[in-house]
Amino acid sequence: MNEILSVNNVSKRYGNVNALNSISLQINKGEIYGILGPNGSGKTTTLGIILGVLNPDRGSYSWNGNTPTKYDRKKIGSLLETPNFYPYLSARQNLSIACKVKEVSEGDVDRVLSKLDLLNRADSKFKTFSLGMKQRLAIASALLGNPETLVLDEPTNGLDPQGIAEIRNVILDLANEGKTIIMASHILDEVEKICSHVAILKLGNLLTYGPIESVLNNQEQVVVASENLVLLERTLSQIDGVSRIQKNGDKLSLILASGKDSTYLNKALFEKGIVASEISIRKTDLESNFLELIK
Repeated sequence: MNEILSVNNVSKRYGNVNALNSISLQINKGEIYGILGPNGSGKTTTLGIILGVLNPDRGSYSWNGNTPTKYDRKKIGSLLETPNFYPYLSARQNLSIACKVKEVSEGDVDRVLSKLDLLNRADSKFKTFSLGMKQRLAIASALLGNPETLVLDEPTNGLDPQGIAEIRNVILDLANEGKTIIMASHILDEVEKICSHVAILKLGNLLTYGPIESVLNNQEQVVVASENLVLLERTLSQIDGVSRIQKNGDKLSLILASGKDSTYLNKALFEKGIVASEISIRKTDLESNFLELIK
């Protein structure tokens, strides 16, 4: 895959507060990369550094293999913290000002308004917009000039369920167009629904990172029971494709390798003389896994 962003041992302090401690990440083209963690974990600081708003105390980062320049940063659309628009100007007027700042054609305004379903409110004042509309306008502003990469800081923060769903669909649509998206969030559910990859921060430390399925153990668990639990556990450990066997009361839980299912497991047990009284499938508890990681 093509590397979009490389962060190498980046650290940042604010007085006695260690905001980031030697963070290293690699983000590739086409990924939806979530930076997940509780408030105060260093998410916004990380985004501020890679956008050139903050300077790291130590370490370095590169976009597309190069030390970023002003020209390179114009290829990156960003929403950092609260959307910042003039309340008494219309959506179109605010975006026209953003075009001048970004040095892109004002002809792009209607395109991004249409993409974010705001064209019918183009001439409405910003102060009349709902929170969800304000967030969509901020993303529209980030899309001016058609950047290859978007960096979004808490894009669903403060929104009601309908607004969250709208922003989620916008992000997924943009990803389907081939854009690389880097988003910070403290909401596990949103990261799990949107992102392909995730990095988890806590108090400025990078706890883990990678594809979201492996980081958050987003796999199906198989629950198995039989009369003799000791014999069942010993037998399961001998079956190909079975891993992470754990005892839960009078039952065992396990993970089956890709391509293997409960029918395969039942047959394998029967061939070894074990009759299962229960074989059921359940999703792992993502919230529990996340909370365990950040303890």
